Amino acid sequence: MKKLLALGALTVTFSAAQAFCGFYVGKADANLFNEASQVIVVRDGDKTVVSMLNDYKGELKEFAVVVPVPSVLQKGQINVGDKKIFDRLDAYSAPRLAEYYDPNPCDRPKMEMMRKDIAMSAAPASAPPSARVLGVTVEASYTIGEYDIVILSATQSDGLETWLKQSGYRIPANSAKALTPYVRQNMKFFVAKVNLAEQAKTGFSMLRPLQFAYESEKFMLPIRLGMANANGPQDLIAYMLTKNGRVETSNYRTVKMPANMDLPVFLKQGDEFRNFYKGMFGEQAKKEGFRAVFTEYFWDMGWCDPCAADPLSPDELRKAGVFWVNNPNADASSPPPPGQGRIMPRPPMPGGGAQPAMLTRLHVRYTPETFPEDLMFQETKDRQNYQTRYVLRHPAKVEANACPEAKPYLESVAKRQEQEAQQLATLTGGDINAIRSKLKLPPAPAQKPWWDGMWK
Repeated sequence: MKKLLALGALTVTFSAAQAFCGFYVGKADANLFNEASQVIVVRDGDKTVVSMLNDYKGELKEFAVVVPVPSVLQKGQINVGDKKIFDRLDAYSAPRLAEYYDPNPCDRPKMEMMRKDIAMSAAPASAPPSARVLGVTVEASYTIGEYDIVILSATQSDGLETWLKQSGYRIPANSAKALTPYVRQNMKFFVAKVNLAEQAKTGFSMLRPLQFAYESEKFMLPIRLGMANANGPQDLIAYMLTKNGRVETSNYRTVKMPANMDLPVFLKQGDEFRNFYKGMFGEQAKKEGFRAVFTEYFWDMGWCDPCAADPLSPDELRKAGVFWVNNPNADASSPPPPGQGRIMPRPPMPGGGAQPAMLTRLHVRYTPETFPEDLMFQETKDRQNYQTRYVLRHPAKVEANACPEAKPYLESVAKRQEQEAQQLATLTGGDINAIRSKLKLPPAPAQKPWWDGMWK
């Protein structure tokens, strides 16, 4: 058994309304997390388009994926997509680093401008049994791109497990337990494996994403199957594209990542920022007991500030499954409901106007014990922009005796750097003295017990 895609697919073997501004200098993309599955979910009403990025590593002949779906999918509802769309969404929504430079404190007009800028940007052996005997029905079968796909229904989970194994799908042992809830709900099963002959024709070395569209009252992702042969916590990054508002989970806590903070300037060097974010996410997930879903980004797709990448074009959104874009039958241009107007007017973006899509980036690290249920979602009325953004403030180079304002400015910089060091240590659980050393700050003074001298 190689790996399980999250999404329940068995894979064999700030809240501020002001502009953020600042100069974008780096990001922490999905590739930062080992074995992280990525999925795009487009939702409007009861219509859903799901795109799964297969991060399978191993012999292609051993690959298979099993996903519960609400109904039998017709061939036209299934597509082989383009990994570049995942890369574009990842780059656009990734946690980012922005930097500012302090003006020279001896230049009073610039100092006043800096204060205004900070105020604006701060924020909080016998013959095998037949399919009929096993309770399995092959509802449909297709070859699409490099994938052979069958749509199955089943009346018994152990029979489905047996059928899959007999048919050459190397699913994990004892998969029947994971399949049982979906069989009880009368769900169908989307099963795909690689057609090696067709794969050779594509010229692609990696498997392309699978996309499927369906209608269902349930706005959900089945993740329980993805835990069947997990060796530890798994990561899932979900790009949720909707028309009107932010997406959150309805059966687990949805929390925003700590963001919009000043951090030490050395995070700009090499992989420091990527390592910081990886460590911080791990620390925050641990604090939540691996029982929360984290919001890493929510923004109107029409613009960004600061931009880690350009927003997706209408054509790219369409490829992601946003079916109402460039669709004359979709009422995509209607205004938001009363009281739900945009926080601020969107500046024009290069290459076209705003796009009628809201992007929520969710990140979850889960285990079978901490996430016993599939992820259920709801689209909220919240339209307040949010991003995991961190700020570097470079101090001005000035001598203490250069002007009357220089000395107090340098003292404020020292206090600011101490606060940045403390902030970094708190977020990541890192060694404060190691951080101070990188910033060339004096070691932390020995702390007396809180009760020392209380009785004197």
